[in-house]
Amino acid sequence: MSAAKLVQGYEVVIGFETHTQLATKSKIFSRAPTDFGAEPNTQASAVDLALPGTLPVMNREAVVCAIKLGLAVGSTIAPRSVFARKNYFYPDLPKGYQISQYEIPVVQGGVVAFYLGEEKKSVRLVRAHLEEDAGKSLHEDFIGQSGIDLNRAGTPLLEIVTEPDIRSTEEAIAYAKELHKIVTWIGICDGNMQEGSFRCDANVSVRKPGQPLGTRREIKNLNSFKFMQQAIDYEIRWQIEELEDGRAIQQATVLFDPDTGETRAMRTKEDAADYRYFPDPDLPPLVVAREWVEQVRGQMPELPRAMAARFVSQYGLPEYDATTLTQSPAMAAYFEAAAKASGQPKPASNWVMGEVSRRLNAQEIGIEQAPVSAATLAALVGRIADGTISNNAARQVFDALWTGEGSGVDAVIEAKGLRQMSDSGELEKILDDILAANADNVAQFKAGKDKAFNALVGQAMKATKGKANPQQVNELLRKKLSA
Repeated sequence: MSAAKLVQGYEVVIGFETHTQLATKSKIFSRAPTDFGAEPNTQASAVDLALPGTLPVMNREAVVCAIKLGLAVGSTIAPRSVFARKNYFYPDLPKGYQISQYEIPVVQGGVVAFYLGEEKKSVRLVRAHLEEDAGKSLHEDFIGQSGIDLNRAGTPLLEIVTEPDIRSTEEAIAYAKELHKIVTWIGICDGNMQEGSFRCDANVSVRKPGQPLGTRREIKNLNSFKFMQQAIDYEIRWQIEELEDGRAIQQATVLFDPDTGETRAMRTKEDAADYRYFPDPDLPPLVVAREWVEQVRGQMPELPRAMAARFVSQYGLPEYDATTLTQSPAMAAYFEAAAKASGQPKPASNWVMGEVSRRLNAQEIGIEQAPVSAATLAALVGRIADGTISNNAARQVFDALWTGEGSGVDAVIEAKGLRQMSDSGELEKILDDILAANADNVAQFKAGKDKAFNALVGQAMKATKGKANPQQVNELLRKKLSA
């Protein structure tokens, strides 16, 4: 890792705990459904309600999801892991405890690697453990009442915990986005942050360089990257101001208020001893045989890091391009289809990362909804490569295709008269006329002034209404000027 960026003379230290809702059809210990948006308390079974005599039964698919995550980030999959009871008392926790994993989690270690700009970063994982979600408290201020919706109770979660490796807000956001990409890529989570499927807790502290770790405050339930950035930035500033004013930081759990842009303390932060963990007597140890791990490995899709490496070796792309193009399976597939059809991987990469991405972002749509298909983009790239149109004309063609003005690349080229001038004899006559009419520029060029050459090129492009091939213009002009 590079040297940490200091904020007002302080080093920022951030660790993440991410609650990833697993994409299973039923809950982790019952057969109740996990569909979002159902009427309150219509998806809570007797097990979820903790009625006397009920026993939890482990959801096999939730374990498969955990194995997939471990394989994706290079973790150790524990051959034997244990479930524990985490005791605390909230109205939305019917049992009075949460079933989780503590001493022996199913996923141990691993690394999430990503780019910050063009700099490669990595964050070490401590663990990822399976657990159940709690219910949800609903507060109706206008009638002065609160209610409990237990639809989420028992929803399967994989909590992914990092080492305190992150040293800036920018790194934190990049890490969270990379983890979001991984869990959606391998299909274990839908990644819908608004619905609570991907919730991040950021543990933030500051210290003077070289000093021991400072006291951390945990910002809970950050459900958008925008709020995540605002919350961490505010917390860093607040902690520095407190220390500069001579006050000590108290360990606490805080919430971010997007309306005020501030964090506020919710409760004093608990430590493990406060939860009185002990092994759950109703659940046997979770045993994951090596054969099971290998079976899951065989079902895994090509991972983004492996795909990016293949793009570098197979298509000769820079590593930065390859990483950018593997932000989602859909984008990777779009690029690869365009690269193969055009035979021009680097130009195809430039278009996907440039004009295509710019328009997708402007319209806030995914590449699956792009009006220009990969095959059409390949045809456009091919027409640039064979000299039919210039890059400037290609942008005009792309705009027409994106807005639905044309039915195909060649049709738009002909309709708009954008085909480059290919008759060298006609171009030479135009250049002769330009040289004759611009004797001063010719003299300046021969005197060593390169700007004069650019002026002559500009005159040629103007005379041909941009239809001349710039490379051909440059070659012919230099040939004539040196004669």
